Parts: sequence; structure tokens; C-alpha cells
Amino acid sequence: MTEEIKKEEQLEEVEGADEVTQEEQPQEKSELELANERAEEFENKYLRAVAEMQNIQRRSSEERQNLQKYRSQDLGKAILPSLDNLERALAVEGLTDDVKKGLEMVQESLIQALKEEGIEEVAADGAFDPNFHMAIQTVPADDDHPADTIAQIFQKGYKLHDRILRPAMVVVYA
Repeated sequence: MTEEIKKEEQLEEVEGADEVTQEEQPQEKSELELANERAEEFENKYLRAVAEMQNIQRRSSEERQNLQKYRSQDLGKAILPSLDNLERALAVEGLTDDVKKGLEMVQESLIQALKEEGIEEVAADGAFDPNFHMAIQTVPADDDHPADTIAQIFQKGYKLHDRILRPAMVVVYA
């Protein structure tokens, strides 16, 4: 009988162990679920951080490219009045051929240097475009000159790639 009692006690212990294991399993599942949720949360945070870093790198690269592209803007704006003065000097009557030739050479070298930096003259012939031209005066249109066309150029305009440095000052037929 003592053996039977021992066997029953062992069975009760085994059954009790099964009960404990069954009680522990829901806790383990909930801990496992919590761990999975935390892992997903960390994965989402990681993916967001990676995406944010890629966006920062892309924006930085675009800013660097724009700075490189428009680096000559201030220098170009500073040189344009000198170029205008050279044009005015060339328009003066009574210049000797040597002086005129020297002024033309300086003018050409300035224009070439500006072109190498991407600065070009704004076309001021044909139709008036408010994006590139500034109308400072209007004159009546006629049969030979339709409205919204340029009659005269007072000051040349210049652009750096797609950015206007200075609009052309023009007289427009209205």
C-alpha cells in the first residue's frame, strides 16, 4: 500500500507539474507576444530611421548640387554693371580704333567668362515675356508691330542656367 501511495503521490506531482506547465504556457505566450510586438515596434522605428537618413542624404545632395550650380550668381551680378559700362563706352562716338578694339576685347573676354560659368544673355527680341523682361515703357502698337512685342531694349537681361539674374528692361508695344 505504501507503494500505491507513493505512485499516487508521484502521479499527483506529475499532474501538478502539468497544471503548472499549463498555467505557465499562457504567461509564456503573452511574454512571447509582447516580445514580438516590441520586435515589430523596433523594426518599424529602424525602418523609419533608415528612411529619414535616406531623405536627409537626398536633400543634402540636392542642396550641394544647387550650390554648385548657382555658385557664380553673386559674382555675375557684380560683373554685369561693368559689362553695361563697356557697352556704353563702345557706343560713344569719336573713339580711336585702338581704344575701340581694346574695349571690344575686354567686353568679349567678360562675356566668355560669364558663359563659362553658365551666365547667358536673355533673348529680348520678339514677344514680351514677363518672366524674362521688365517693361519700363509702352508705345502704341500698329500694323507692323503687334501688341506685346518688344520695341526697344534699354538694358540687357541675364540668366544663370534657369535663374534670372537681371531681367531685360524693354519698351513694349501695347
